[in-house]
Amino acid sequence: MTTDERLREEQTIKAAATNPRQQTGVLVERVVRTFGERTVLDHLDLVIDDEELVVLLGPSGCGKSTLLRLLAGLDRPDGGRIEVPAKRAIVFQGDRLLPWQRVLRNVTLGLHGPDADQKARKALADVHLAGRERAWPKQLSGGEAQRVALARALVAEPELILLDEPFAALDAITRVRMHDLVRELRRTHHASMLLVTHDVDEAIALADRVVVMSNGRIGNAHPVQLSAADRAASVAREELRMALLADLGLANPH
Repeated sequence: MTTDERLREEQTIKAAATNPRQQTGVLVERVVRTFGERTVLDHLDLVIDDEELVVLLGPSGCGKSTLLRLLAGLDRPDGGRIEVPAKRAIVFQGDRLLPWQRVLRNVTLGLHGPDADQKARKALADVHLAGRERAWPKQLSGGEAQRVALARALVAEPELILLDEPFAALDAITRVRMHDLVRELRRTHHASMLLVTHDVDEAIALADRVVVMSNGRIGNAHPVQLSAADRAASVAREELRMALLADLGLANPH
């Protein structure tokens, strides 16, 4: 991605916050998206309730990121209806930080008004990066860079946060810490969230509901009504894990 393309994409994400609100949560009805002769989304339906965290699980290439880009307003469907909150933000697998801007300016990107810096500092404090405002992106660890990306998403106070495998490139320990941070942020930022992943354990750790995508549609949905302790280790957790693996065609028949 070129510098100009990156800037345009970030500006598009921020601009989404100015669109008129259509409804609380997310409604996707019979959405179709094709690329040439390939149908990636085939009359897909999905509902996300207000303040719900839904994890979209599926193998690579099943259309998860395509759906997320449609919800973010970065692409348009070829058919069907999508209703989303006016204020929304997206966090990608890569942090997408601008290397020539310090951390604070990366978070204020697209913000206007005399309180932009104040909002950015609060967002950085929320992700435990207070004091790192003047750091350059190259001085950050992978986990710190993704926390800056989360702060940039939070700063506009979105009603919907879209997360496109944001922790996939992190090491296991950092990924667990990021999961803890997401749970913490949910208590202070009352947004709906859609997390795209192919990691079953991540889905169980974070979701209110896991939906499994296959052949361009949503298949089975699994409410996750487990305590934090049961999400870490329990019979119910293992039963859910086996059900999700079966939905993905990965369950061991033995």
